[in-house]
Amino acid sequence: MQAWQYTTITNTLENSLSLKKIATPPDASSLPKDHVLIEVITAGINPVEYKLPEIPVFGKFMIQPASSPGLDFCGLIKAKNGTDDFAVGQLVFGALSIGTKLPKFGSLGHLMVAPCSHIAPLPDGVDPDDAAALGTAGLTAFQSLPKDRLESGSKVFINGGSGGVGSFTIQFAKAVGAYVVATCSTANVDLCKSLGADEVIDYRTADVLAELKAKGPIFDVAIDNVGSPECLYESSPHFLKPNGVFLQVAMQKSMVSMLRRNGLPGFLSGGKRRFQTVKVSPRREDLEQIGRWVVEGKVKVLIDEKFEWIDVPKAYAKLRPGRTTGKIVVHVGHARDASAFTRISI
Repeated sequence: MQAWQYTTITNTLENSLSLKKIATPPDASSLPKDHVLIEVITAGINPVEYKLPEIPVFGKFMIQPASSPGLDFCGLIKAKNGTDDFAVGQLVFGALSIGTKLPKFGSLGHLMVAPCSHIAPLPDGVDPDDAAALGTAGLTAFQSLPKDRLESGSKVFINGGSGGVGSFTIQFAKAVGAYVVATCSTANVDLCKSLGADEVIDYRTADVLAELKAKGPIFDVAIDNVGSPECLYESSPHFLKPNGVFLQVAMQKSMVSMLRRNGLPGFLSGGKRRFQTVKVSPRREDLEQIGRWVVEGKVKVLIDEKFEWIDVPKAYAKLRPGRTTGKIVVHVGHARDASAFTRISI
């Protein structure tokens, strides 16, 4: 098989990747229990895939030699072990998780391995490119919305509404009937409105904190997909209800600040509202719900750009500045034509 691989980081991930025309594939005969071997059609890429291995000192311990990056995917099951929920030949989509090590066989290889709990059947009518864009960003958005605090009429503030995660968060919140206020740049105001945002704050022309403080403590949930302004959480009593929750998706520039917020009670950490970081856990039922919303037309997938197999380093270079509108996907190898495969429903 072919695969984009790296063993160590030299400056950046994209500078460290090389295309192996004859890479060692995962062994179909020794799959872990309840895992499947997938022939990848389309891969979706995420910032965490370069941010973690590029961390000085710590990052190198997360890398398995000759690893392929890529967490998100849509593809065809080629082999399975210990599951009756899926069939060989079935089209699926999903996302890998990150443990103490980054995955060795990521979605930027022609063949990859995934746990059955991390995949869902590809719904009829959903394009593989769109499905590959749903994984990590879609799950992050879905799991950042606390189900016990949202109902029709709930008010949600989303800091960063036009990126891969934010574009989904707006739509998911609207799908459950919430009132949404989102931030974005001038160029993306109309986009956020088209996704369903009831109000949009242009951070280039307005002071976000001043706008929020003027509204008063009206929000049930605040979700930070950006990580700035850094004092957003500390200011949350001005715009979050007393029983509201602040969810941090984006990493803060200051790790000390993050640790303080996570490890201390509100009155000691500088804030007076509940604080949570969002840790994504791929779950089949969440993927299935997201897929249903796409089929029902409640959610549309925004793809900033589609890259071909040979241009994977360019795809990461495009992702790195953090100015994409929606997701970036990569067409992977010979498996690109999904119409050649039969959909199998179980």
